Amino acid sequence: MSPPSDRPAVEAPRRIVPPRPVVTTPSPGRARHALPEALRAGDGAGIDRRTHDRFRRGRMAIEARLDLHGMTRERAHHALNAFLRRAHDQGARCVLVVTGKGSDREGGGVLRRDVPRWLNQTDVRHLVLGFTPARPRDGGEGALYVLIKRRRERVG
Repeated sequence: MSPPSDRPAVEAPRRIVPPRPVVTTPSPGRARHALPEALRAGDGAGIDRRTHDRFRRGRMAIEARLDLHGMTRERAHHALNAFLRRAHDQGARCVLVVTGKGSDREGGGVLRRDVPRWLNQTDVRHLVLGFTPARPRDGGEGALYVLIKRRRERVG
C-alpha cells in the first residue's frame, strides 16, 4: 500500500468555460468610409454643450444661406450637396437652408421632409455635425440651421 496523501482521492472536475466571442468596433480613425450614426434634428453628438446650445437656439452667426424655394426635388438635392461642400471648403460653420413650409395638401412640403434625409446620405453626411429647425426670424419650421464640421488641413 502506498502512504496516505494530502490529495483527495478524486479530484473535483474543472469547470470548462467556453471562450467569449470577440466583438470589435472599428475605431473612428480607421473606418474612413463608414457612415456616422444618423442625425436627427437637435442632436448634438460631437459638439460641446456650449456650442450645441448656441446652435440650437439660433445664436451662431449664419455664414451662408441656401434657399430651395421653387426648386424641383432633384435640383434641390444637387444644390444642397454642392452648397454644403462649398461651405465646408470655405470654412463655414453654421449655414441656413430654407426649404419652405410647403402646403397642407403636400403634408408639410416635400423639401421640408427630404432635406433632413439628404443630410444623412453618404455624399454629405461626413460634412455635417447636426441640424435643427431655425428660429422664426430665420424661417422657423421652413428652414434648418446646419452645423458643418471644421475643415481639417492635411499635413504632408
